[in-house]
Amino acid sequence: MSKTLILCNCSNSFALEGAPLSASTGVTCSKVHSGLCTTQAPQAAELLQATGGGENAIVACQQEQDFFVELADDLGLEPPLCVDLRDRAGWSDQTDQTMPKMAALLADALRPSPETKTYDITSEGQCLILGAPDVAMAAARQLTEFLSVTVLVPSGSDTPLDRSCDVIAGRIKRVSGALGQFEVRIDALQQLEPGGRGALKFGEARDGAQTTCDIILDLRGEPALVPAPEKREGYLSADPNSLPAVHAAILEASHLVGTFEKPLYLALEPNLCAHSRAEQTACTKCLDACPTSAIHPAGDHVDIDPNICAGCGACAALCPSGAITYDDPPTSALFARINALAEAYRSAGGSAPRLLVHDRSFGAEMIALAARFDRGLPADVIPMDLERVSGFGHAEMLASLASGFASVDILASPTTDRSALGTELSLAQALCGKSGVLRLLEPQEPTALCDMLYSASPAMEVETPILPLGNRRQVTRLAAKALQPALDAPITLPEHAPYGAVLVDKGACTLCLSCASLCPAGALGDNPDKPQLRFQEDACLQCGLCANVCPENAIFLVPQFDTSDAALTQQVVHEEEPFECVECGTPFGVKSTIERIMDKLAGKHAMFATSDAARMIQMCDDCRVNAQFHQPSNPFAASDRPRVRTSEDYFSKRRDH
Repeated sequence: MSKTLILCNCSNSFALEGAPLSASTGVTCSKVHSGLCTTQAPQAAELLQATGGGENAIVACQQEQDFFVELADDLGLEPPLCVDLRDRAGWSDQTDQTMPKMAALLADALRPSPETKTYDITSEGQCLILGAPDVAMAAARQLTEFLSVTVLVPSGSDTPLDRSCDVIAGRIKRVSGALGQFEVRIDALQQLEPGGRGALKFGEARDGAQTTCDIILDLRGEPALVPAPEKREGYLSADPNSLPAVHAAILEASHLVGTFEKPLYLALEPNLCAHSRAEQTACTKCLDACPTSAIHPAGDHVDIDPNICAGCGACAALCPSGAITYDDPPTSALFARINALAEAYRSAGGSAPRLLVHDRSFGAEMIALAARFDRGLPADVIPMDLERVSGFGHAEMLASLASGFASVDILASPTTDRSALGTELSLAQALCGKSGVLRLLEPQEPTALCDMLYSASPAMEVETPILPLGNRRQVTRLAAKALQPALDAPITLPEHAPYGAVLVDKGACTLCLSCASLCPAGALGDNPDKPQLRFQEDACLQCGLCANVCPENAIFLVPQFDTSDAALTQQVVHEEEPFECVECGTPFGVKSTIERIMDKLAGKHAMFATSDAARMIQMCDDCRVNAQFHQPSNPFAASDRPRVRTSEDYFSKRRDH
């Protein structure tokens, strides 16, 4: 059965036509209604029954989604798909120009969503409450009905008489883990001794105690025990002087029992990671950016703790090699979504659209308020919602521009993680070669958002849009070439950019090739037939490992982006003449290196005091071994082989012969 779009213009509050939407998306459109959630509810029921509900029914209203879901349930049908064409398009000062945007939003809603990978977290309700005795015990009394509670009070605190929960004293040394898997280390631990008459007492203090729990309720009023506590699931912190905050934390803690599904936000390919080689540290961008410290070194690569990861996506945006990729949704799905939005807008007759990237909480609410109480979004601004905008990196920005968007605005909320956004925005601006087409918006109110969008200078879309396929580095190259097709020189990039070249000091380089042997991306290589150091710019991650391991400090990083095909091939950055063996003439080694060794060792070192010994430095491996074997002080010499013993030797010693 074909899909049917059920149209409603919300009490005739905006212009809505079915024919253009049907022509551009191929979806059958109903007639335009004005009150499907109120006076025309019977007609809504008839339309749902006629379409069969489920994925075949699309309701052009998201505000009353609960009503239509309940209506479908009463009819015994699967819930319909609800898409917002009102707040994001129809309610606008340019409502008569919004049909191309509505077509794009409808096409986006019809795209199948990739399946989210999840895993289970189990919490058995073991709760550790931290804080002063009066506050902590009051919270414990409210939670003992729901959780298994242990209260940790500071050392020296008065002992409570309430035995409804376990009480210990001490100080927290370290906390790790997340909901269902917290590990806590406690120093000066004192356990309560419940026996005896009079006031209860704490026992002897002991350091190094370790325990586990599922939930931590921190009511100390001090700095959190974990980084980014608001992102750490199961760690609840509240100001003990604020009763509403304490009650909210207690209520949330009481619900953290059972099995929960958590998305696997990231995918990791350790073989691509350029963190280190041979115990030499290189790239640390993900480690530096992670707000929750969910990423940690694991040998030559990094590892990610999915329990601690909050899914901000900053590491995936900054990762130069693609070892870490965002997987909720996958990068390829996001590229396809961006391209589909631009294509649908153009196919419906629009030109030069602008992309507004926002999150599904703050951003969606800001757009809804701007539509209801202000001017709404301009007709050429297409909103694209993401769970979080902090992982929208330079590759996604460039893909948007190269797919046909004239500009890209990122709407940040007060809680948006900005560890990667600023860096990625600067990099994308340098690569696109245009000013004012990439912006980070931080409005405090809907009116400010409208002012920012309506006052923006018009921009031109790319002449030939691309189809963004491949990984983030490949899409970046495609986009940069499409956005700056006439470049005849590399683009200068900001410091620490993940693209660039290497400069080699030819006077200092001895072609030891330690850089080539450790390069994690294979950007540096050698020539097995000649003393050469080769470099392929397209593969370089600018991780800095080559500069770190170079014994002569002869390598320097140059952040740049070469859009020409020369970046895709290996170029010789340093070469020298090979040295020919003085005995057989076979080329071996590097001429300058052999000469330097001769200058430092010949006649100056005990092993090379004579001319014959020094001459061996100028021999190839085979000739050197041969010369050493035949010299008087042969290091390979051994005693004469013993005579072979025969039967006669044994028989001659026997007394019976």
